[in-house]
Amino acid sequence: MALHIVASCTSCWACLPLCPHEAISVARPHFQIDSARCTECAGDYADPQCASICPIEGAIVDSTGQALNPPGSLTGLSPVNHPNSPFQSLT
Repeated sequence: MALHIVASCTSCWACLPLCPHEAISVARPHFQIDSARCTECAGDYADPQCASICPIEGAIVDSTGQALNPPGSLTGLSPVNHPNSPFQSLT
C-alpha cells in the first residue's frame, strides 16, 4: 500500500523531511510519493507522517482515493456540498 499526493498539494515542503523512507520527492505540478518506498509509516509511526503535518485538507490520499485529512478535519468546518465537489461530506 502507498499514499498519493494529489493536485491540491501546494508544495509547501512540510512533508518532505518527515518521511522515514524518503518516499516523497519534489516534482511538478506537486510533490510525489514513490509507491515502491511508501509504507504509510507502518512499523515506524502510528500515523503517516506526511498526513500528520500536511496543512492542506485532502492533499494526501490512500490507495482507494480516500483523503487522510478530509475536508473539515483540520479546520472543523463542514465542507460546502456542491454537486461538482470531489470530496464527500463529513455529515
